[in-house]
Amino acid sequence: MASTPRAVRFGNGSATVDAATIAEGLGMSASDVQPLMRSGELTSRCEVGQDQDAGLTRLTFFLRSRRFRIVVDSSGRILRRSTIDFGERPLPPSLRA
Repeated sequence: MASTPRAVRFGNGSATVDAATIAEGLGMSASDVQPLMRSGELTSRCEVGQDQDAGLTRLTFFLRSRRFRIVVDSSGRILRRSTIDFGERPLPPSLRA
């Protein structure tokens, strides 16, 4: 099995995700990621695994009716990814959890 390139880097207690990774997951241009984050339209959540999930980090990105989620190991390699797009309907609050 080929290894997945690191799309996430950890440092100073935070995670930095490559804009191209976020853009691909949300179906947008990488050049739009930072402006949308600055405006607050694109938001994110970071959760650090505990117990059986120790060493894993789940990063979730929200934009309009879309949610993009990745789970990475401690080296920043993506282990799982998923995207949910509700089209014209708003993202249900339960998917923000």
